[in-house]
Amino acid sequence: MERLRLRQQVILDHLRPTPPNFRAADIVTSICSAGDTAAYHRTTQFDDDVVVVAAFRTPICKAKRGGFKDTFPDDLFAPVLKAVIDATGVRPEEIGDIVVGSVLAPGAQRATECRMAAFYAGFPETVPIRTVNRQCSSGLQAIADVVASIKAGFYDIGIGAGLESMSSNPMGWDGSVNPKVEVNQRAQDCLLPMGITSENVAERYGVSRKQQDEASVRSHKRAAAATASGKFKDEIVPVPTKIVDPKTGKETSVIISVDDGIREGTTLADLAKLKPAFKKNGSTTAGNSSQVSDGASAVLLMRRAIALQRGLPVLGVFRSFAAVGVDPAVMGIGPAVAIPKAVKDAGLEIIDIDLFEINEAFASQFTYCCKELGLDEEKVNVNGGAVALGHPLGATGARCTATLLHEMKRRGKDCRFGVVSMCIGSGMGAAAVFERGSVVDHLSNARPIKDNDFLSKDAR
Repeated sequence: MERLRLRQQVILDHLRPTPPNFRAADIVTSICSAGDTAAYHRTTQFDDDVVVVAAFRTPICKAKRGGFKDTFPDDLFAPVLKAVIDATGVRPEEIGDIVVGSVLAPGAQRATECRMAAFYAGFPETVPIRTVNRQCSSGLQAIADVVASIKAGFYDIGIGAGLESMSSNPMGWDGSVNPKVEVNQRAQDCLLPMGITSENVAERYGVSRKQQDEASVRSHKRAAAATASGKFKDEIVPVPTKIVDPKTGKETSVIISVDDGIREGTTLADLAKLKPAFKKNGSTTAGNSSQVSDGASAVLLMRRAIALQRGLPVLGVFRSFAAVGVDPAVMGIGPAVAIPKAVKDAGLEIIDIDLFEINEAFASQFTYCCKELGLDEEKVNVNGGAVALGHPLGATGARCTATLLHEMKRRGKDCRFGVVSMCIGSGMGAAAVFERGSVVDHLSNARPIKDNDFLSKDAR
């Protein structure tokens, strides 16, 4: 009876006329889970989502020749760490962990450099940091590790990041190779030069030289257009550094704010003149391969509930992650296997994905993966990819995440789900699914049916 009386009282209160002394200013609004304001606090079942509230990257520069050729790795990394803090107002001491993807540098040295960078960026000694190496997906793996830790309750706020200075740490095998490798073909294939695996993909799956060059031209064209229109300004953090003249040794202070590997006027005719880089009579060239590069990136993640409490805009929600193994001889096919798994784990289908950022390690493998998955060219790497921008190995996963989420934000309601994916040296692939941050309704797999095959013949 008491419950019934209270319900009746609520109805009566709603029917009463507005009192003469009522003032709208007396209503105190609060941020609700839908991202707007209301006179009462609304909650949803999504409060425990792990969300991205900031994602930045440095410009990507050509290794040995570009803007960061004389920049120490820790000086390259510190600006993006500082940027995610400055943009959100999160106090550095609140960060539970910083996880950094990195590939080429000696592990202990790179871990120390990252620790130093955190101090340069203003983090206190109480904030821990570590590195992770899953080769080309290291930056994405770092993000996934932070997400897993937040979901496990280890901490509520963390940074997933990536760093690679291929000027400081060129690719190469350190030490001798175990002779035992000769008795295991798969182990042998792990040692194949990446360019040879690109040739293997092209030969095995019929990707022509023309298709690869076309993908390269498209990548440069899109990256140049994105730069010219200012699309990258939201994600790029300018980096103050120095350039040393190799002839005179003179140092010049500069601020690097633009990717320097994009060749705006690239044409098929230009690329056709290039010789195969890895195999005689092959189809993989310097023009249709990713550029060796320097760069860093950082992504700030936290529980959605905390983001809402602080009124922070949510760029994206981390929905799923998948790492898979494939034949090392054709390691480039990794995204074609990883993407379907990550999408399925998110409760979705490929057709639900509105935008893809697939790392263009080589145009051969990128072209194959898009074709194998039946992807719409207008949904993939809409602002160019690694062939134009470059591929700083450990930073690429977090770089792609920043590029994806900022583009999804620009597109708004027409872009709900996005995927980041890449192939991985030694034969793997990784992918993650993100949802645009302002969407909080239940996931739905409902789709229109074009052809109804369940009607009787008489009904047709």
